[in-house]
Amino acid sequence: MITLSPLKRRIVYVTIFELIAIVSSTFVLMKLSGGDAAESLPVAVMVSLVAVIWNFLYNTAFEAWERRKQVPKRTLLVRSAHALGFEGGLVLICLPLYMIWYDVGLIKAFMMEAALLLFFLFYTFIFTLGFDKIFTLPHHYDTASASS
Repeated sequence: MITLSPLKRRIVYVTIFELIAIVSSTFVLMKLSGGDAAESLPVAVMVSLVAVIWNFLYNTAFEAWERRKQVPKRTLLVRSAHALGFEGGLVLICLPLYMIWYDVGLIKAFMMEAALLLFFLFYTFIFTLGFDKIFTLPHHYDTASASS
């Protein structure tokens, strides 16, 4: 296992996650659009960049809202609202991009986005499991060592 500080861990996570996401999304978009990599790679890069920026902005705003409302803990309802808000915002940002880039209508763009959301649901779960096995947090490593 590799132990990193929380900041370094986040940077490594986002970098590796997004690099794999760009390559994977390119293939998914190629399949969905019937186009080639030269057409889909730029979209995958743009969506990745949008997702990273949106993630930072959304989480900053959400955490400020939690502090302002004095939310005591992140319950299932709070986590669900967070996830729906994040994904909903990402959909609203990405739909016009797909419509313009691929010259498709709203329904086709939404189907493309829905397919990518489903892909990312599984990808994120699998990636995070693997990442946590390789890159642990210092307090997780200390707890695991103490229980061995």
